[in-house]
Amino acid sequence: MTRATSFILLVLSMAGAFLAGAVVSQRGGLAAAANAAGETVRYACPMHPQFTADRRGDCPVCGMTLVANAGRPAPGENARLARSAMPGTVSLTSDDRQRVGIRAIAVERTAGRRSLRMVGRVAAEETRTYDINAGSDGFIRDVSAVTTGSQVRKGQRLATFVAPSAIFEIQGFIVTLNAQDRLKQSGVDETGQVNPNSSVFENRLQKLQDLGMSELQIDEIRRTREVPKSITILAPADGIVLTRSVTAGQKFQRGADWFRIADLSRVWILADLTGLDADQVRPGLHAVVKSLDRGRRFDAIVTDVLPQFDPAARTLRVRLEVDNPAYVLRPDMFVDVEMQVALAPAISVPVDAVIDSGLRKTVFVERREGVFEPRQVRTGWRFDGRVEIVEGLAPGERIAAAGTFLLDSESRMTMASAGGADASGQDPICGMAVDPRQASAAGRTTQYHGRIYVFCSMGCKHQFDQAPVQ
Repeated sequence: MTRATSFILLVLSMAGAFLAGAVVSQRGGLAAAANAAGETVRYACPMHPQFTADRRGDCPVCGMTLVANAGRPAPGENARLARSAMPGTVSLTSDDRQRVGIRAIAVERTAGRRSLRMVGRVAAEETRTYDINAGSDGFIRDVSAVTTGSQVRKGQRLATFVAPSAIFEIQGFIVTLNAQDRLKQSGVDETGQVNPNSSVFENRLQKLQDLGMSELQIDEIRRTREVPKSITILAPADGIVLTRSVTAGQKFQRGADWFRIADLSRVWILADLTGLDADQVRPGLHAVVKSLDRGRRFDAIVTDVLPQFDPAARTLRVRLEVDNPAYVLRPDMFVDVEMQVALAPAISVPVDAVIDSGLRKTVFVERREGVFEPRQVRTGWRFDGRVEIVEGLAPGERIAAAGTFLLDSESRMTMASAGGADASGQDPICGMAVDPRQASAAGRTTQYHGRIYVFCSMGCKHQFDQAPVQ
C-alpha cells in the first residue's frame, strides 16, 4: 500500500468519525433540550393524539404509525384538555391540517344583497277586467266577428239582442222624457219646487242601464223617442276578449254571461315564495320579468305579498304589476321573475362549513389552534354558496370552512372510541334533559371513569365534581 493511499484512507476515517459524532451530539442535544424543558420525546397518532407511547408503534384505533410527539402537550395536559373538551373534539397538528386540506375562517356578521329568482304566471288585472252579462231574459239576434282572443276598442259593437221585457222599460223611459218636455214648455220655474218627475226619470234610466244598454243607444232613444228593434252590446273598454259565450239565435236568462273583456295594457304577475324568501320581499321592490317564449324583458314592481298559503307547495304568493305594451304578455303565460333583495346584517358561513345530517346541522369550531369542536347550529336562508347561521355561532369565532367531512368522520370515530357522551343527554344530578353541545359550549361537562357527563347548570356540575354519582 502506497503512502498516498494510506493518507486518503486516514482522511476518510476521520471524516466518518466526525459525522457520527455530530449525529450523536445532535441526538443528545435534543434529548438534553427535552429534559431541560421537563419533556420526554413521545410518539402519538396524527389522528388520535390522546394515544401516546415512548416508542414507535401503531395506533390502537386507526392503525396509523405513531410519530414523534415532542411538540405536543404532555399526557397530563392532554387529559386536562379532554376533560374540558366536548365529545367528538378533534385535535390535529399543522401538518395534519395541511395534509387533509382543513381551512379555518373567522365568523363575521355581514350585510348584502341577493338575487331572488322564481317562476311567475301572467294574470289579467282584476280592476281592468269587465264582465258583460244579461240584464233580462231574451235571445241573441246577431253576433259580430269578435271571438275569444280578439282585440276590441271601447264602444265597438259586439252583438245585438232582443228582450221582450225591455220594451216596457223603454216605453216608460220615453213617457218620462215627454213629461219632462211638457214641464219645461209650461214655463214653470223648477228651481223653487220639487220636481216629481226627477226621481222617476233616474229610476227609468237606471233600469235601461241594467238591461245592458249603452249610453249611445240611450241617447239615440232620447233623440228619436222610438223603441229600438234590438239592443246593441258594446265593448266597455279597450282590451282583449277573454271569453265569448253568445251565438246567433241563442236564448238567455237574466244574469247569463255574454263576454269577458280585459284591458291587458297592464297585467299582474303572480309568483310563489317560500317562507324565508317571503320575509325579504316587500311592496315597492323592483323586478325584471322575462318572457320565456317571446324573449322580452319588462320592468315590474311588487305591489303586495298576499296572505295566500299553498299547503301543497308550502309557499306564499307575491303579486307584481307590469306595463304590457303591444299585449306581449297574455293571461296564463309563464315568465321568469328576478329581483334583488336586501339582506339584514347576519352571520353567514360557506355551505361546505355546515354538516347537515337531516336531523341536525353541525359546524366545527376551532377552540384553539388545531382543536376543532363540533357544535350544533340553526340555519336560515341559503344562497350563492352561503348559509345564514341563526343560532349557535358568534362573531369572532373561527370555524372549519374546508375539510369538514373528514373532521366529521374523525369526530364520530373519536366519540365511538371514547364511549361517546351520555346517550340520553341527562343531567345526573337533577335528571333534566341537556343538549350536550350547548353544555360543552358553556363548559358544563365533566369526564369521570372514561365517560363524559353533561349538566344543566354550573351548580349541578360542582355538586357532581365534589361527589360523583353514576
